[in-house]
Amino acid sequence: MAFASAVRAAGVKVTADRSRSFVDAVGRLDLGRRQDVFWAGRATLCAAPEELAAYQRAFEAWFAPEHSTAAGRDTAATTVSEASLEDGPGSSDAAQETVRAVASGRELLRHRDVATLDDADKALLRHMFGELRVRLPTRPGRRRKLNPHGEVDRVRTLREQLRRGGEPGPLRRARAPRKLRRIVWLIDVSGSMSPYADSLLRLAHRVVAEAPRQVEVFTLGTRLTRVTGALRLPDAEYALAQAGRTVPDWSGGTRLGEVLRAFNDRWGQRAVARGAVVVIASDGWERGDPELLGRQVERLHHVARGIIWSNPHRDKQGYQPVQQGIKAVLPHVDYFVGGHSMRCFEELLGVVSNA
Repeated sequence: MAFASAVRAAGVKVTADRSRSFVDAVGRLDLGRRQDVFWAGRATLCAAPEELAAYQRAFEAWFAPEHSTAAGRDTAATTVSEASLEDGPGSSDAAQETVRAVASGRELLRHRDVATLDDADKALLRHMFGELRVRLPTRPGRRRKLNPHGEVDRVRTLREQLRRGGEPGPLRRARAPRKLRRIVWLIDVSGSMSPYADSLLRLAHRVVAEAPRQVEVFTLGTRLTRVTGALRLPDAEYALAQAGRTVPDWSGGTRLGEVLRAFNDRWGQRAVARGAVVVIASDGWERGDPELLGRQVERLHHVARGIIWSNPHRDKQGYQPVQQGIKAVLPHVDYFVGGHSMRCFEELLGVVSNA
């Protein structure tokens, strides 16, 4: 409890509930292990990414060698396990606080850059991808069908009146059914995007699983590669492995302008991109002519329903769209969003569903 007070003094907004959660968490772990105590406090006492630095400083100062003797006396006098609330009347509250602590850890992971995660965090992130809620964009169908809650169908109503010799009758109502709109993902797999390519392909695989026939996925590098067939496999790990074997220029260079021109010539004008929502995931680093990139994005904008550009550096502190490639495409992009964390991926899916 004294350490929780020290963390509060360091600037972290530690409440009484978080302090009790911390005590309960360390009681379930090994108090003799420094890492157990550190992660128990980080998962329960911190609630926002900006509090992590203050917590780190408070932990290092409190558990410095000069404090080890006093800490040993305190733990020897009263162990946290003796204060367990499992059998007491407040056991349900303790369980709820433990659940909140776990949820807080997942919430912190939602805001972290996927390029900085370790193996354990990446394993948890893979489970979070499977839990993503995907809502696909829709469009009205061309033919209206009879529906008692639709608008008045004047043609059907008039025809029935003519069959009755002009006698008035009930109004006929109809509504156009909603159909799924096509989605096209263009994912940059060049060297500068390699820390994010795996997560972006997992996100595309999650969307493909919802509508395999309405989603097309391509990779951008030194050439254009269609990986839709690989991502239609149900198992995510096997699908990404198959996609990796399909892409010949993984972590290589990038010529976005030339690759997008190839996409427009073959797939854009008269094929999958017409009327579709196009998502381009790239940092915008162009080795070729930026003006060519801008012209090809403008050309794609004329046939697509909308263009969403996802940049992994968009929401990072201090970022400015000063790259020549980004400056060339921004006038022709409908939405410019981030793409470096799970929170950004969720926002991207929200933009796609409303496009």
